[in-house]
Amino acid sequence: MTHNQPDQRKHFASHWSMEAIHLALEKGDVFKSMFRVNAHNRIEAYCKIDGLPVDVLISGFHSQNRAVEGDIVAIKVDPFSSWTKMKGSSAVEDSYVNDSVQSEDVGQELIENNHPAACSSSERREAIPLVEKLCATINSFPTKRPTGRVVGIIETSPRRKSIVGFLRIKPWLFNWKKDTKKSRLVLLSPKRDYIQLVPTDPKFPKMMVAVKTLPNSIMKRLDNCDLTLEMDLIAAEIVEWNEEYDSSLAHVIHNFGRGGEVESQISAILFQNAINTSDFTPDAISCIPHVPWKIPEEEFHHRIDLRNLCTFTIDPATASDLDDALSVERLPNGIYRVGVHIADVSYFVPPHTALDEEAQIRSTSVYLKHYKLPMLPSSLGDKLGSLIPGVERLAFSIIWDINHDGEVLDRWIGRTIMQSCCKLSYEHAQDIIDGTLNVEGLQLHGNFTWSDVVTSVRTLDELSKVLKENRYKDGALSLENARTDFLFDQDGIPYDIVFTGRKKSNFLVEEFMLLANTTAAQVITRAYPSCALLRRHPEPNLSKLRDLESFCSKHGLQLNASSSSELNQSLERIRHELKDDSVFFDILMNYATKPMQLATYFCSGDVIDNGKDWGHYALAVPLYTHFTSPLRRYADIVVHRTLAATLEAEVMLDLNGKKLAKRCFTGLRFNKEEVESFDAQKALAYAAMKYVVPGTDVLADVAAYCNARKLASRHVKDATDKLYMWLLLRNKEVFLSEARVLGLGPRFMSIYVTKLAIERRIYYDEVEGLTAEWLDATSTLVLNYHPNNRSHKKGSSCKFKAIDEVAMLTFPYSDMVSSKNPDIEPAVFPLVLHILSTVPVALHPIGGDDGPIDIGARLCMSSYFC
Repeated sequence: MTHNQPDQRKHFASHWSMEAIHLALEKGDVFKSMFRVNAHNRIEAYCKIDGLPVDVLISGFHSQNRAVEGDIVAIKVDPFSSWTKMKGSSAVEDSYVNDSVQSEDVGQELIENNHPAACSSSERREAIPLVEKLCATINSFPTKRPTGRVVGIIETSPRRKSIVGFLRIKPWLFNWKKDTKKSRLVLLSPKRDYIQLVPTDPKFPKMMVAVKTLPNSIMKRLDNCDLTLEMDLIAAEIVEWNEEYDSSLAHVIHNFGRGGEVESQISAILFQNAINTSDFTPDAISCIPHVPWKIPEEEFHHRIDLRNLCTFTIDPATASDLDDALSVERLPNGIYRVGVHIADVSYFVPPHTALDEEAQIRSTSVYLKHYKLPMLPSSLGDKLGSLIPGVERLAFSIIWDINHDGEVLDRWIGRTIMQSCCKLSYEHAQDIIDGTLNVEGLQLHGNFTWSDVVTSVRTLDELSKVLKENRYKDGALSLENARTDFLFDQDGIPYDIVFTGRKKSNFLVEEFMLLANTTAAQVITRAYPSCALLRRHPEPNLSKLRDLESFCSKHGLQLNASSSSELNQSLERIRHELKDDSVFFDILMNYATKPMQLATYFCSGDVIDNGKDWGHYALAVPLYTHFTSPLRRYADIVVHRTLAATLEAEVMLDLNGKKLAKRCFTGLRFNKEEVESFDAQKALAYAAMKYVVPGTDVLADVAAYCNARKLASRHVKDATDKLYMWLLLRNKEVFLSEARVLGLGPRFMSIYVTKLAIERRIYYDEVEGLTAEWLDATSTLVLNYHPNNRSHKKGSSCKFKAIDEVAMLTFPYSDMVSSKNPDIEPAVFPLVLHILSTVPVALHPIGGDDGPIDIGARLCMSSYFC
């Protein structure tokens, strides 16, 4: 059906009014949640409800009722009789929404697959009675998954405004003919006022675009019957989807260019994630002091001068935005005085200025392979604010006195003036740890020697090991795994992919950054318990955690996931047990990340649970925030302002001679009664106004926006990684790798590609000459190939696929494979497979000019029938 010929009947139920939705939410009859679509099967979507151990399945277009990925929806849970069977954890058709694990290290806080439920604390309280009933039912029937339907869309997804796809020109042109006399197209059928748009993201449905609304540049190409238009990536937005129509109406915004070009793909990725690529406004630039700039004299009067302290930065070799530095001194009593010094960016970004508004809109720097899109102008991020060696800089410093056991004996927090003596890369720091540093080409500033730097780095390394050991004893979790990295030629084209692990120097820096972030969280929560910007990591998804335990049990591995500490100890024990099978351990670590939920920012006053759900599961700390990267994260700037207000309140109390403990907010000693006293609260209120500390409601909005932008930047990284992987394969004649079978079934297998560290699927049903025998009792698959045979399933009308869509066949003893990769030996028919079997595969690029880019996998087989 097309938009210009609506059917009298409705394709979808009408959405409830917002008044009806709010009333139902208050009664607990419906739930508010984010709508998430299965990338492998778009008619399956999931909604997370706080308090339920499993997500609610929204199956079928009618139940989804025009909701799209990322919408905040109102859902009504179906009666128990309509619930579906829970999919088995060992089956390939699992319930994971994403087809690949996308996680950060514990130090970067495990950004995982599961999104939080999108409802406020008051709405959650109203829904508790029904949630309790649902939980009881789920616990009584663990094999059943609750289902539901969308009754209304509360808030539309930003993704509706950033659709990327391809126009299907050929079907439209077949309904026209060329009028050579008038040099224009003549419509053969009155039903083609719309052209279909197919999104590149499989989570989004196909859409229709009104031809009359197309840009002139596209209309001209249509008039000329330019079929290459189908190869162009198109930007669009969803403008309407009424219940009378089976598809949404979209409006074309822009043409990125040919889909097979890297520049077009990158532009589309940035658009899809709403990344601001425009130049900074003149008003924003005008907020930054002109260069050359010197620290104003008054700053020396109320800051601590640390210019004579041996301080240095450790960053990636190519980094220019240096926002953190380290220092360490050994005191006469044997105690170590360790300092983390963070660029005082909030000094240059006053609240409610054009620069502040621009930084808040961008929220985070976005890093691509060859360049970055900064949150702040380069004149600030790479110059005035960056802790460049040999230059005086403003900083926020946290300094601890730490003993040999890693115990913090005292601490001091304040605004400082510092001067870094050198810029070290992680490789330089690692060479110092290993005793192989070559200082040739390195510059040293100030009255320091390389011996001072070397001693400091080694001391920090030893202390970081103690701190790390203590963290794991306290229950911290590490899901550290090998990463892939691309090797580029001089033209920026990837030619190979390698595995890289983090160095000891990475962990050195990470350990002290974690300590600084934890300290900052403690301080701002003491001072401003209702408006502290914190970061939490909820406990894992219980259902998926059970799946992980079951997976391990089936393979003879014991896993205790009762706490983060037990889980970490189990994984370390399994790591040792699988020391001779590192690939299996990598697979296991991928599975271990799937139950993990999303780490998010939140406002302390917006979560009324007395801190119960404020903690960070992976780090095993009750309070955490982001303080150490203000040049690239807006959340850190907000935390800096809150810290500045806290310090101001301390100074006011001290100057007024109030009988409160010294450093009552920032010191180790904490007296709640003193902090809640009238004088303390008066000082805090004044300081909050001076530094414009956001109130609870405003800060909750800031937190939500920062979450969205941080997730978008993560999506950009994942998409560009996939793009360069695709480009690498496109430039290879043959790319072979071993793979391990993760899941098997009668239709397809799921595999883990060892060399690329990705998961893929190979479908083998309805293939010319290929028989797939599935032995359910033993979970065994037997594939055989006879070119002249057709094993047609009864009742199936599917067109047979060619064998080369499933397998790359080579003639026995051919050097086609061995010359490309002598370590990969093709398999032979009949091919017998079980879970975790090793199988050779050939990887190839999919799409580009003719569809969304993807990485395809085929079996690498040897056969006389090729």
